[in-house]
Amino acid sequence: MKIFVAGATGVVGRLLLPKLIRAGHEVIGITQREGKKSIIEKMGAQAKLADVFDRQAIRSALEDSRPDVIIHQLTSLSSRNFSDNTRIRIEGTRNLVDAALAVGVQRIIVQSICWAYEPGEGPATEEVPLHVSATGPRKTTIDGILALEKAASEIPQHVILRYGMFYGPGTWYEPNGFMAEQVFEQKLPATEGVTSFLHVEDAAEAALSALQWPSGPVNIVDDEPAKGSDWLPLFAQALGAPVPETFSNRNDWERGASNAKARQQYGWKPLYPTWRTSFVGGVK
Repeated sequence: MKIFVAGATGVVGRLLLPKLIRAGHEVIGITQREGKKSIIEKMGAQAKLADVFDRQAIRSALEDSRPDVIIHQLTSLSSRNFSDNTRIRIEGTRNLVDAALAVGVQRIIVQSICWAYEPGEGPATEEVPLHVSATGPRKTTIDGILALEKAASEIPQHVILRYGMFYGPGTWYEPNGFMAEQVFEQKLPATEGVTSFLHVEDAAEAALSALQWPSGPVNIVDDEPAKGSDWLPLFAQALGAPVPETFSNRNDWERGASNAKARQQYGWKPLYPTWRTSFVGGVK
């Protein structure tokens, strides 16, 4: 297949492109920076310059390449620019989908998140509604996710990967990453809030597998949702950082997510099934 990857030089994209090429696909990766074209080309893919906020540039890139599939892995999370990240989810996805519809693309795979579900007890399945009544800063995140998933669903075949919290190379959870900084500065308390994690290698593997999956959302998370009071002290210990302060509170939407659908219906299983060994053990 001919596959168009938006976010080709991001933490997932850099792992995904070689997997797609090894599987025999023709890959086109986009970047908005001339200096990053060589990164894409060295992985064996064709590189195109296009800004996802430039509707005409995205339309032209798709008209030139005529892909069978679009994989949307664009974020601005590495720079922690959350307003830009929401804009990517809303405006950027809209531009990609409109261009895809115009040139007849039949399949899209998009990056969503697994912590957008409404409050409740226990890990959320895909049947749980998204948190449409959210308020405050969370509302901005939810509005972005709702727009992204709604737009993606306009493509006839659409797989929505609701990823867990990324860890691994290039993420916030690297030894020199943002979360490590927060732990060393004692700005991150350990609470009873539950997080579902995901190694970025598993994120890339799921995107590759999703080329064959049916339409709809699917949680891509590891096997062990974890309370902050469980994972954060171990993370701090592995870093050699001070023991974090512990509190018994949590946000009612911090419930984690279940990967039962991906495992049982799609045959997917994580290479890194638990943060407990691979997340903590990987901090050196």
